[in-house]
Amino acid sequence: ALCLMCTWGKGASCCERTGRTEEEEKRKHRSSHRALSVLVWKLVSKEWVMGVGFVSNVHLGAVGGGRAAIGQRSGIKSARVGLTRVRVNMGVDGGASSDGPRPVCPVLMGSASDMSRCEAIGKALGEFGIDAELRIASAHKVPERLLEVIRAYEEDPRPKVYIAVAGRSNALSGVLDCATTAPVISCPPYSDAFGGADLFSSIRMPGGVAPSLVLDPAGAALMAAKILGVSNPAVRDAVAALQRRNRDRLYIDDGEATSKRFVPMIQSRIKSGEIMTQTDLKDAIGASEKRSGKVRDQYVVGDQLVLVTTDRQSAFDRVLAAIPFKGQVLNMTSAWWFRNTEHIVPNHVQSIPHPYVTVAKKCSPFPVEFVVRGYITGSTSTSLWTNYNKGVRNYCGIDFPDGLIKNQKLDENVLTPTTKEDYGDENISPADIISKGLMSKEDFDVCAKAAMELFAYGQKVASEHGLILVDTKYEFGKDENGTIRLIDEIHTPDSSRFWLAPTYDKRMAEGKNPENVDKEFLRLWFQDNCDPYKDEKLPEAPEDLVTELARRYIMLFQTITWEDFDASATPPTADAIKKALKKH
Repeated sequence: ALCLMCTWGKGASCCERTGRTEEEEKRKHRSSHRALSVLVWKLVSKEWVMGVGFVSNVHLGAVGGGRAAIGQRSGIKSARVGLTRVRVNMGVDGGASSDGPRPVCPVLMGSASDMSRCEAIGKALGEFGIDAELRIASAHKVPERLLEVIRAYEEDPRPKVYIAVAGRSNALSGVLDCATTAPVISCPPYSDAFGGADLFSSIRMPGGVAPSLVLDPAGAALMAAKILGVSNPAVRDAVAALQRRNRDRLYIDDGEATSKRFVPMIQSRIKSGEIMTQTDLKDAIGASEKRSGKVRDQYVVGDQLVLVTTDRQSAFDRVLAAIPFKGQVLNMTSAWWFRNTEHIVPNHVQSIPHPYVTVAKKCSPFPVEFVVRGYITGSTSTSLWTNYNKGVRNYCGIDFPDGLIKNQKLDENVLTPTTKEDYGDENISPADIISKGLMSKEDFDVCAKAAMELFAYGQKVASEHGLILVDTKYEFGKDENGTIRLIDEIHTPDSSRFWLAPTYDKRMAEGKNPENVDKEFLRLWFQDNCDPYKDEKLPEAPEDLVTELARRYIMLFQTITWEDFDASATPPTADAIKKALKKH
């Protein structure tokens, strides 16, 4: 008896405007507005959402400004109803909580021939933490039994949404909707018979009958979850997680697709040998000193450093291979992160004159690498998982509990420093760093705080782009003014571990390693084919492996930065670099 469609007028209520009694108003609107009334009523009733109690003998008819007030027993704060839009704001009084009854979706089918479709719906509902109860009860053949099943569910206090699966003449969803106070979703199987005309029995319903129609089984489960999620935070979070996975999958798929176009260029550089593994620029740029690291060649020019990132691929403290475009990817990825983290800590970058080159402010580096981890994983001798798997429970001064499994997320991000190779390249606790005089407490605290904030920011950006930043390392130094600056590189596929977010949960449940887009799979190949720590000579990495790693590096650059990778940029030759530096 609730009048909902007549509230768009002005001034007085319906009764006052028309002169009719309340009962006359009820009779007038009962037929013409029943379908909308039923739908909106279900959206606010106790039976399935808010637990607020039914409203009886309340007339919603305040026409002025489209506003309507309802008695306190309804738990509804306000309702605004217009010709083309209905918006209901529901209060939280008495609302269901995540600690309340577990939601359920009775999935009713007309016959066992629809079982596979219903099982698909049930599986999708399970991903949202919603119980699916499959029942067979034909509205045509056993209507009495159908009504008995419905009555039992109506007496069940669990929050619920019904899903009806019936083809041909779909009486099931209509009868179900008329007999229940909870929402009904119709998900009929599609048939090509009679040109798909069966579908019209699900689309066209009598007045006052309002089941929704969703043809895809997973879509029906999603709609049910969204409805139940109005009052159940756990279900709502599960819906958000699904949407996030779908979003992330598109980001990763786009990265995969766009990076594949670079494969011919990668293969061309492998064949032509246009790969930068060594540089000799000391005399050409007037450098006073040259230092070569595992990947970068560093030239000292006055109070500046010229850092050339080569295509050398290192792991296990040695060079494993040469990867086309790698130097450009690392240099330009770092440049992007350096620009976007200046609000956290100053860095050493002054300019990027060439895709492989960074001109930086000269700093005195601390002999410590600040390794931050969000997951327990790794394959090297210093990694957290390698040590944990050997029984180590105190790692870098942090006590880890028993029972952790490889690749699982830690309860919180942890700082696990290592000394640089000149000091042994070993895991070390913060207390030992200070007691051994490697850093002062003040300097360590500044760097540790910056490292944790950089990692948290990196995780946030990665998660927004379909990736998981698993762990990474940072290096810091002091300039001539005593300012601590971030140096070397940041969040590159060399210094960091990245996993694909869309498949992480599924692969963990299956006991598989997460999909990665860093150099980990190259590490694993060498571990399977040699002893990279002891063998004097290592096997040559296969060309297809080198090509795939180069493609993954480019994919990671584009996925993180959402910028196009310029493979036609200035080539990695000594002459090109000299020319760029001279112009700089």
